[in-house]
Amino acid sequence: MRWAEGFIAVDWGTTNRRGYLIAPDGRLVDEMEDDQGILSVPPGGFPEAVAQLRSRLGDRPMLMAGMVGSNRGWVEASYVPCPAGLREIADSLRWAEPGWIAIIPGVSYASGPAADVMRGEEVQILGAVAQSMVGADALVCHPGTHNKWVRLKEGRITSFRTVMTGELFSLMKEHSILSELLSRPVEIGEAFAAGVRRGLDQDDLTAELFSVRARVLLGKAERGDAASYASGLLIGTDLRIGLRGAPDGEIAVMGRPELTRLFAAALEMAGREPREIDGEEAFLAGARQLAELI
Repeated sequence: MRWAEGFIAVDWGTTNRRGYLIAPDGRLVDEMEDDQGILSVPPGGFPEAVAQLRSRLGDRPMLMAGMVGSNRGWVEASYVPCPAGLREIADSLRWAEPGWIAIIPGVSYASGPAADVMRGEEVQILGAVAQSMVGADALVCHPGTHNKWVRLKEGRITSFRTVMTGELFSLMKEHSILSELLSRPVEIGEAFAAGVRRGLDQDDLTAELFSVRARVLLGKAERGDAASYASGLLIGTDLRIGLRGAPDGEIAVMGRPELTRLFAAALEMAGREPREIDGEEAFLAGARQLAELI
């Protein structure tokens, strides 16, 4: 079966996976999502896991992105070094099954002591460029478990930096002394804004995180505001890192809407102009572009 007759795009992460059935004309005709990330697949279990995807979405060629191509995934697809565009990505696909299942490589960045890697985000970012959702020369903020600040030049990823904001909040929510205080939903309000301002202005994150609990105990803050303040504090610190040396102009905020809205609000508080882009739409655009290059 030829790729032009339709294919399945898979975004297979550490804890979740999403699959999309793409018709020959590029339309999305079916999709699925579950919690069967790579960590839930037993040794030697990827062929069965792929068969489950086919039983749900049909017997089509597959294009897979994300941690499935890592050294903990199915077949390791080596990183493409920056600068990287769609052509470089397509030329470095790793075939789990020749002509039938292609695994997309991640992107790496190394300059002096700096070292960074991504897997999956590159499909969204370059897909967004191809569909003119993002300019060819832009700064992209990609919130997630590991937030990415990505510089684009002439439509290629030239450098990026990862900040572990999402994972830190999750760890604190589940395993820290703050866990009881962080159970409520994060709301964009005064507590969130106060946290963002503190994160932007001060370099005392680890001390300020402890004060989240102390302020509640001493009656200086409301218990119900703790999660919003802590989230704002982490995001403000994230922005301080990502905006260092950033050019003026619009910043694309790409990912899941529940995350992009928080970062977009924080960027506005920092005096920057954000534009939210749906990560799923961008991923599908990237997958379609790569399928055309196969």
